[in-house]
Amino acid sequence: MSQTDPYVLVLYYSNYGTTKTLAYAIAQGIEDAGMTARIRTVPTVAPETTSSKPAIPDEGDLYCTMDDLKDCSGLALGSPTHFGNMAAPMKYFWDNTVTLWLAGNLQNKPASVFTATGSMHGGQETTLLTMMLPLMHHGMVIVGVPYAEPALNRTHRGGTPYGASHVSGASHDQPVSADERDLGIAQGRRLAITAAALAQANWNR
Repeated sequence: MSQTDPYVLVLYYSNYGTTKTLAYAIAQGIEDAGMTARIRTVPTVAPETTSSKPAIPDEGDLYCTMDDLKDCSGLALGSPTHFGNMAAPMKYFWDNTVTLWLAGNLQNKPASVFTATGSMHGGQETTLLTMMLPLMHHGMVIVGVPYAEPALNRTHRGGTPYGASHVSGASHDQPVSADERDLGIAQGRRLAITAAALAQANWNR
């Protein structure tokens, strides 16, 4: 992939690895639709700022830069649920995107959201909905998961029309189910198709 190729950014934070698993399912759907997926994460935050995290993590996916976000054709944003909202590291990242907001760099680009919780009623839908708010302030176009996807009617665990999700259990040891994975793939595919279509739209009519 060259630096000028269009891509959909899959940006996630994960505590126990299940949000990361969903991120990779979404990336597969993006690639299946013929667009490049760029997977990135964010560093953790500490209650006291004693030292900076290195720019490149010791292992795993690279940390997201503002250029990764600014230049994307679309965005899939994922975080585990912390008290019905996105985790602090992801919130901190978005609190520092004011420069992109002022420049309108994300306007008219599609975005979708995904999450994971330990319990069935652990705040998945509130997290997905509140994750949409900064994206809407940036002028992004929100893409959900339609009920035309069979897995949305079959699932007995995660999966919502607001975005893909996973229920990991109280010990966070439950793997992503087939239906949850299918919904992640479907979400990525729909996001990539939307990104390709919106890239051709004339917003100045």
